[in-house]
Amino acid sequence: MSVFKAYDIRGTYPDQIDAGLAYRIGRAFADFLGKGPVVVGRDMRTMAPEIQGACIEGILDGGLDVIDIGLCSTPQAYFAIGHLGAAGGLSVTASHNPAQYIGFKLTREEAIPISGDTGLKQLEQMATQGEPPAPQAARGSLSQVDTLADYVAHVCRWADFARPLRIASDAANGMAAHTFPAVLAALPQIENHGLFFELDGTFPNHEANPLRESTLADLKREIASSGAELGAAFDGDADRCCFVDENGRALGNDIVTTMVAQEVLGREPGAAIVYDLRSSWVLPETVLAAGGKPVKERVGHSFLKARMREHDAPFGGELSGHYYFRDNWYADNSEIILLSVLNLVSRSDKPFSAMASKLMRYHSTGEVNFEIEDKAAALGKLKAAFADGSTDEMDGVTIAYGDPSASGWWWVNLRPSNTEPLLRMNLESDDRACMEGMTAKVVGILGVEPLL
Repeated sequence: MSVFKAYDIRGTYPDQIDAGLAYRIGRAFADFLGKGPVVVGRDMRTMAPEIQGACIEGILDGGLDVIDIGLCSTPQAYFAIGHLGAAGGLSVTASHNPAQYIGFKLTREEAIPISGDTGLKQLEQMATQGEPPAPQAARGSLSQVDTLADYVAHVCRWADFARPLRIASDAANGMAAHTFPAVLAALPQIENHGLFFELDGTFPNHEANPLRESTLADLKREIASSGAELGAAFDGDADRCCFVDENGRALGNDIVTTMVAQEVLGREPGAAIVYDLRSSWVLPETVLAAGGKPVKERVGHSFLKARMREHDAPFGGELSGHYYFRDNWYADNSEIILLSVLNLVSRSDKPFSAMASKLMRYHSTGEVNFEIEDKAAALGKLKAAFADGSTDEMDGVTIAYGDPSASGWWWVNLRPSNTEPLLRMNLESDDRACMEGMTAKVVGILGVEPLL
């Protein structure tokens, strides 16, 4: 299986990605961009310094200048690319994957993502076919720049608290342990009860994936013991943030998108809000009620960022916990969304749980995964079984019956994962019994039990 995925490059070290391939990727990236400088940073994984070094050598041999920003989160790398006016950049990271993984997230200028549809397939050919080109006669130059202070100043522009706040947070031994303490030092209004803020690429405490409910257990205990108003859980490279309320309830990221969208539309009436098609119908419904323009997009950060640029959208969110901001080069940032949520909490006379519950009026399965070899056949079976429904094939298959203007509606989306060999299902209804019944029916049609 190729290490070149839909949105990034990711594989195990050293059998799939080693220093040799890292050099070739760097060399190919230099030829692909054609101009510099190129920002290069890395996460805290044990092999990341070696892989970053080899990649930098490849870029330098390609004749482009490199700005080495060292240890950084992925949002910090995006910031550096835009802030320093680089022609492109990459972060050496494998996000939330286990300790044996390493990889690369690549962008053009202004942190515009390079995905499978916008150059990653071409880069794969350049990096893996034949011998790498000989070094350019004029080798690039290398400089080191510390961007953390400027990054913190940028992120803190989003802080507008009406009062002090108490939170709990879990860095999962990932890159939030590098950036978030610096943000906190600049914002003394936040009293933070932090967990696992020691950088450790072996992830000794739990997987760095806040979408897994099991990884939130420590955070929930910390919320209860500290009296925190909410909890925030970061993933490995700190580009995602998931939220837990003061009662220990994990919130869907579409609910958080909806909450923040209302505040954004208060500042920018009529603006577009971009969201992925797995999101609850409460999101477009609320955006319309607030005078905004809901724009639905297929799953994947490169698609949402492109749609946001097209509509000049100030804000967008994905169910996966990625949140995007126009004034952050349309890039995702876990700390900016956390500050945006804290702004709302600080101004409300209700606890975070009540703010969220007001929007949680529908019933959803959340994302359910299936291991199915013939994905196309499974999608075909779903379409055939619900041929009288409204069908949308923007991303996989979405089938809907009714709409939120009347009771008794439900919808289901079934789509192939872009990152794993899975089919993913999301189903929602305004009626819990309907949601449960239709979920059982869809599982029966697929003929396979969902993964736990």
